[in-house]
Amino acid sequence: MISAARRDDIISALRRGTVPGSGLDALAVGIDTFATTLDQELDAVAAGRGGFKAVRGEYGTGKTFFGRWLQERARAKGFATSEVQINETETPLHRLETIYRRLIERLSTADSHTGAFRSVIDGWFFALEQDVLADGSVNANDAKALMERTEALMEAQLANISKTAPAFSAVLRTYRRALADGDNMLAEGLISWLAGQPNVAASVKRASGIKGELDHFGAANFLIGLLTILRDSGFTGLVLVLDEVETLQRMRADTRERGLNALRQLIDEIDAGRFPGLYLVITGTPAFFDGAQGVQRLAPLAQRLHVDFGTEQRFDNPRAVQIRLSPFDQGSLLAVGRRVRDIFADTQPNERRLRTVVDDAYLESLARAVAGGLGGKVGVAPRLFLKKLVADVLDRVDLHDSFDPRQHYKLTLADNEMTANERAAAGALGVDDIEL
Repeated sequence: MISAARRDDIISALRRGTVPGSGLDALAVGIDTFATTLDQELDAVAAGRGGFKAVRGEYGTGKTFFGRWLQERARAKGFATSEVQINETETPLHRLETIYRRLIERLSTADSHTGAFRSVIDGWFFALEQDVLADGSVNANDAKALMERTEALMEAQLANISKTAPAFSAVLRTYRRALADGDNMLAEGLISWLAGQPNVAASVKRASGIKGELDHFGAANFLIGLLTILRDSGFTGLVLVLDEVETLQRMRADTRERGLNALRQLIDEIDAGRFPGLYLVITGTPAFFDGAQGVQRLAPLAQRLHVDFGTEQRFDNPRAVQIRLSPFDQGSLLAVGRRVRDIFADTQPNERRLRTVVDDAYLESLARAVAGGLGGKVGVAPRLFLKKLVADVLDRVDLHDSFDPRQHYKLTLADNEMTANERAAAGALGVDDIEL
């Protein structure tokens, strides 16, 4: 049984036409075949290894859903998670400092859905204090001695990072002292700089002896520092999803080449053990992995990501470096529609009416109508189908006792409620007319 809070989160998100932030297991259709392998790979990362997975699928196969489903699954296993959408202006792949900044902004844990960075840092200092007090050599009332021993333990934990990124431990040290002195403004500024935010005040930087902004190489070292802090705070690791990596294909040639090379370097560094506790996931279209403007432009990267998809999809290997998602068909669209109807109806006073009026036969007719309005492209239909089902049908059946969607509702698809890919499908005369 889904809790009332999770039910409300799911239904509210679908009503807006977005991917829910939680409760995704209840909606997962067709991706359960990956669950066992992904759990095994997450367990290996929790043991101190790094991991990488590439996810391919056409628009509408649920790549974003898959990434968030995996993140929710990982948080339940004690991981912190984050998701970054690759963008030419805000988060280009070749500038790791922008990836790191967005990663920190969207850092999530089981207890904090977003913006968990400061709570992770504060929790880490608390854990260090508890370790110091546990050995009995410091009196809990001796604040000065406790501060000094905690700092010494912090320096020991970050010794390897301090060799290449001394600013990381320097900022943490100053942050700790700022909190002890009650200087919240300085503490906020230091956390902002540590999170990779630009335009931090010069006075904040002077306080900890740092200069300038975080760059690409510094961000790589700061990521290692974050993984260390997560591990010492009791987290099992970090799952980072880089979504919509296929946008690299539309970038300028020099930006695209640097982005592909940066991805190749990240994979190699994970394999070399530089990022223990990191599970990196990228999502992209088949054209990105196989096309001339994507992975194939960089032979070393193409070699690392190559998987033979020539066999039937039911024989795919979920352990491979690259996995493919199945496009939605009429059966899977109907299956997810049933789940949403049941989630909506559960615990409702008029549950029987909801299930009777919006029965499987009506769900199938609505699914076919939405797909038909999108040029017959079922794979593009799930978002609009679920939005229409919740906002136009289930809500009205729930609110109005006399409402019968078979008599009182006619499906309409307006341009201003569709994404670019949905509009392209709706205006297509045939498969070849659909712009991907």
